[in-house]
Amino acid sequence: MDELPIGRRVAYWRGRRKMSQQVFADRLGKSKSWVDKVERGVRRLDKFSVIYEIADTLRVDVQLLLGKDPERRSDALNCIDPSEVQEIRAALERYDAMSAYFDAAPCPPPLSDMRKAVTHAWLTYQYGRYGMLTRSLPKLLRDAQAADAGFGGDDNREAAHLLGQVYQIASSVLRKLGECDLAWLAADRSMAVAQRADDPLLAGIATTRVGNALVAMGRPRPALEVNVAIANRLAPGSHDEAIPDRLSVYGMLLLQGAMAASRIGDAATVDDLLSGADEAAALLGGDQNHYWTSFGPTNVKLHRAAAAVELGDGGRAVEVHQRIGPEFNALLPERRAHHLLDIARGYAQVGDVANAGEMLLRGDRLAPSEIRCRPIAHEVMSDILRRTRGAPPASIAELAEHMGVGV
Repeated sequence: MDELPIGRRVAYWRGRRKMSQQVFADRLGKSKSWVDKVERGVRRLDKFSVIYEIADTLRVDVQLLLGKDPERRSDALNCIDPSEVQEIRAALERYDAMSAYFDAAPCPPPLSDMRKAVTHAWLTYQYGRYGMLTRSLPKLLRDAQAADAGFGGDDNREAAHLLGQVYQIASSVLRKLGECDLAWLAADRSMAVAQRADDPLLAGIATTRVGNALVAMGRPRPALEVNVAIANRLAPGSHDEAIPDRLSVYGMLLLQGAMAASRIGDAATVDDLLSGADEAAALLGGDQNHYWTSFGPTNVKLHRAAAAVELGDGGRAVEVHQRIGPEFNALLPERRAHHLLDIARGYAQVGDVANAGEMLLRGDRLAPSEIRCRPIAHEVMSDILRRTRGAPPASIAELAEHMGVGV
């Protein structure tokens, strides 16, 4: 790969991201003819600002486009490299349950060990330690698949439940890191496994992962439809059904439906779904973490701000953010850093690049991987650098260097 001309490398990564030349050109603000000439080597790429913009659009390290190995820093914040992607892909391509149908399954790990490993993986995700998580995911996937294939009866249901959670963890982190096709595969697997686990709430949360992957792939309408359809089936119909677990899953389905609707530009549906989530959060009575949802009144506010950003109303997002109280500080780091990234986008939309940069810095202090590893954060940083008059502040320049973003 490092011996190919840069145009061929651009074509390769465009193909990996499943973008046509026209879609790629539209996202860059260029013509299809321009993209074609670059990929054929007829037009040279001699401006670093253009190369960085291409790298951001393709969600790859700029060093890959330049034919160099991405620098592996000692702080392990590069998160994921192609070899790690391939290991996760290989683990997702295993079909242990089908093999066990014909032959004796290998000896699975004890379920007690699996419970601890899955809990640790969830906490690793919710603390925003994506590099650590991607390195442990292949083994966790293999162990969870072996457990699912190797146990029967009630143990099989629990093993299926654990495997479904591992698929959801994989889907969430892969989506954040820009591996949308694998994120969709893992999310789809989690839905199938949830049926065998006989847990409708696990299936409900799996639905949100599928919806998130679809949105990341540019398919917000089916994401909206599937979230709303399952939310309607899990809506608490009586006081007895309004238990915390169910309210949390139901509320998250509404929140993810609202995010999908915001990508379509359907503000009325966004407001309707957020109002429903507000009601569920009020019934829940506080911020909780049932089924690893972090659902509650504060999370609804965070999604209200995020939806405003997606609708292009950065000013509204900033207003929502400024009304969030000290309860924000009780949320886990991934949630807070994710929100600060959204607010950085909101400030950038209203032209306040100084505060946009401050939000990135605050998010980086909370969960560095959320800022340094996510393609959307790279887009925001590139925008800040382009629009900053003169030299950027030293703190912003240092963070941009860590992210591998320049102008």
